[in-house]
Amino acid sequence: MKIMPNRMDRGFEMYQKEYEEKALQVLRSGWYILGKEVRSFEEEFAQYLSSKYCVGLASGLDALWIAFRVLKIGPGDEVIVQGNTYIASVMGITINGATPVFVEPDEYNNIDASKIEEKITSKTKAILVVHLYGQASNMAPIVELARKYNLRLVEDCAQSHGASFNGKMTGTFGDIGCFSFYPSKNLGAFGDAGAIVTDDAAIAEAVRIFRNYGSEKRYYNKVVGANSRLDELQAGLLRVRLTHLHDLTEERRRLCRTYSEQLTNPVIKLPEIREGATTVWHQYVIHCGARDKLIEYLNEREIGTTIHYPIPPHLSEAYRYLNIQRGALPITERFADEVLSLPLYNGMTEEEQQYVIDSLNEFYV
Repeated sequence: MKIMPNRMDRGFEMYQKEYEEKALQVLRSGWYILGKEVRSFEEEFAQYLSSKYCVGLASGLDALWIAFRVLKIGPGDEVIVQGNTYIASVMGITINGATPVFVEPDEYNNIDASKIEEKITSKTKAILVVHLYGQASNMAPIVELARKYNLRLVEDCAQSHGASFNGKMTGTFGDIGCFSFYPSKNLGAFGDAGAIVTDDAAIAEAVRIFRNYGSEKRYYNKVVGANSRLDELQAGLLRVRLTHLHDLTEERRRLCRTYSEQLTNPVIKLPEIREGATTVWHQYVIHCGARDKLIEYLNEREIGTTIHYPIPPHLSEAYRYLNIQRGALPITERFADEVLSLPLYNGMTEEEQQYVIDSLNEFYV
């Protein structure tokens, strides 16, 4: 049996008729940019999160760098971010000329809130919280620190659509929540797409202007902006998927509950969930000291896996100029050598998952 690490065709097939009907509706409308589908999705997604405003953008990376741009964070400023995130989180900071200051992760793979304060300097202007793998971060102490030091708080929710901490949705704790709707996300489009959510009317308006060439009115440009518009087709398809997001999330929770209950191999460390936090299981990530051997073993059984992520941003070639040496973030670096995402997708069959579980339980070092 061949098992892929992820399959998006299954999710499409579950609601194929609805997706196809919506696509034809948009194509036949004759309106493809910033129309009623975008407006409706923005309203519906904001309502889903209990946020006041949502502004659709072309991608999750655009959401990140535009967030810091409209917050006027740039050269000479520092932004605190966890070390074990995807590089796009860091790019959102550095595209604006600001400097990332890395903090080690906790046992839940998210930023260790207890290690943030020691990193705050006179140059610190913001904290970027990444809700990695779909689990909400420890937001209470982070919100308190942001208030104490008058820092902006931005959330990277690319993997946490619908996750919450103490009953409050990720993306709604700080000044801005940044979302990606890349096809593999829990709320995925059928191409690139993203959004910013906020409760601040001025921020929302600034993002709306910036995404459309800096134009509030056609051909009248207030700022030097960007072309980052969520298109009508993707917005329409996202509206369809949003209506099913609860059921899709519950399916992922059921699959991951099965993993957690049936995986018994002592060489594999299973993911844990922080008290007060929920996870939408964007990934089911294990830790294994013999990861490379485990990957080889699973490959022999045609079980695909993914490493999220093999190279921490501070050790990437792209950020060599930061002059951060190996050993500076030992927990981050150890996680990069241990983490492995197991196969997980909507539409995964019981037979497929059982084959993965049995194979993992039979692995030995």
